[in-house]
Amino acid sequence: MRNNMANVVKTDDKDKALESAITQLERKYGKGAIMNLGSTPIEKIETIPTGSLGLDIALGAGGLPKGRICEIYGPESSGKTSLSLHLAAECQRQGGTVVFIDAEHALDVQYARKLGVDTSKLLVAQPDCGEQALEICEALISSSSVELVIIDSVAALVPKAEIDGEMTDQQVGLHARLMSKALRKLTALTAKANATILFINQIRLKIGVMFGSPETTTGGNALKFYSSVRLDIRRIGSIKDNAEVTGNRTRVKVVKNKIAPPFREAEFDIIFNEGISQVGEIIDLGVQHGIIDKAGAWYSFKGERLGQGREGSKVFLKENPEVCQEIRDLILSTLGISEEVNSGKSANATVSTQSKGSSEEGEESAIEPTAKKSKVVKMTEKAA
Repeated sequence: MRNNMANVVKTDDKDKALESAITQLERKYGKGAIMNLGSTPIEKIETIPTGSLGLDIALGAGGLPKGRICEIYGPESSGKTSLSLHLAAECQRQGGTVVFIDAEHALDVQYARKLGVDTSKLLVAQPDCGEQALEICEALISSSSVELVIIDSVAALVPKAEIDGEMTDQQVGLHARLMSKALRKLTALTAKANATILFINQIRLKIGVMFGSPETTTGGNALKFYSSVRLDIRRIGSIKDNAEVTGNRTRVKVVKNKIAPPFREAEFDIIFNEGISQVGEIIDLGVQHGIIDKAGAWYSFKGERLGQGREGSKVFLKENPEVCQEIRDLILSTLGISEEVNSGKSANATVSTQSKGSSEEGEESAIEPTAKKSKVVKMTEKAA
C-alpha cells in the first residue's frame, strides 16, 4: 500500500516537473515550442499534384508534399523541367503562388504556357550566383506567401567565390558547403510556411567505380538527406508518328519517399510542345486495372468502342471528356483512392502496383535576360 502511494506521489511530482519545464520553454521560445500530439489534431499532409495521375498514385499521397523539400534528377532532356512546370501549373490551379528560380537562364516561357502555367502570375528570378538564388528562396519562403519554389538547377548554383575566381582556381567542396548551409536554414522555414521547394538536379559520373552505379547528383550529399521525396526521371524510348519523333516515353522512379512507401514507378508519354499526355496515361492505367477492355487493336469501355489503337482511343477521349473523367474516377476507386488525390490532400492509401501512363518531353529553352535591377520579376505577357 505504501509503495503504491509512493508511486502516485512520484508520478504527480514528475508530471508537475514536466509541466513546469514546458511552461518555461514556452515562455522562452514561444507557445508551440513543444506540444503534446495527443491534444493536438493531426492533419493529413497536403500535396501538390504532379500533372501525372500515374506518378501521383506512385507517390502514394497524390503528389509532392507541402512543407517539405523535394528533388528531381535525371539525364539531359529526360523531362525534369517539363515535370516541374506541370507541377507549377497544378499549384496555380490550387490558387498557389509559384516562384521559378532560373539559375540556368534557360526557361522557355512559351513552352511553360503550353503546359498550362499562367505566366502572368509566375514569379521568375535569374540570379547571378548560387548565394543570391538561395537568399531569394529564403526570403520568399520566410514571407509565407508562396506555395512552391522551383530551383533549376542545383548544378547551376555557382558559388560567388567561384565566379569571381580564375578558371584555374581549385574550389574544393565549395558547392557542397553552400548547399549544406542553405538546406539547414530552409528546412524549418519550409515546414513553417507549408510550402514546397523543388530542386532540379543533374547527374554526374563518379570516377573509378568498379561495382554499383557510378552515377551521382551534384551539390554534395546534403540534399539527399534533407529531401522528403526524390524522383529519378529517365527517357526510355521515343514516340514516333511515322518517321517523325513526336515525344518521349518516360519512366519516373520514386527513389526516396518519407510520406509513403518508396521505389514505385510510373510511366507516361511526354509529347513535344504539349507536355504529359494525360489522356494516354488514363488509357494505359485503365487497361492495366481492367477498366478498359482491349481486344486486338480495339479499346472499349462498358461495351462501347473507344477507337482502334491507342492513338484512336486518345482522340475519342479528347472529344468526350466526360467519358475520360468517368474512367479516371473508376481508376481511383479501384485503387481505393479518393478524389483528394487530385485536390492535393493526402489520401493515405496503399497502392501495391507500379503505375504506367503517358509522358512528355521538352526541356529548357531560352528566355530574354531580365533587368539586373530586379532579380524577381512577374512574367507578364510583355516579358513573355
